[in-house]
Amino acid sequence: MPRPSSRPSRARAARSGASAWTAERRQRYANDLGFDRALVAVTAKTNRAKADRDPAEWMPPAASAKCTYLADWTAVKLRWKLAADTEETAALTRYAADCPTTTVSYETAP
Repeated sequence: MPRPSSRPSRARAARSGASAWTAERRQRYANDLGFDRALVAVTAKTNRAKADRDPAEWMPPAASAKCTYLADWTAVKLRWKLAADTEETAALTRYAADCPTTTVSYETAP
């Protein structure tokens, strides 16, 4: 049965700057229903495999999902003004080369 999964996970977001947020802002991040790229339905197996890894550490097993995953990940990071470490940035840049027609769009979170 599919389960909702935050992209990036709340633990990853905390390491990317969300730990400094108010409890209210962290709650809004966890329940960001106003942005369709933030929460996705995944199987329990996929959610366990992804855990709180970033694209430098985990990518979807289906090749057809990779560009969407990267665009969603990047859009959420930008929307919430979350930082990316060196390895994450390098992986996003490397994988983006395979997604020339993928567009990242977002609105800054309230």
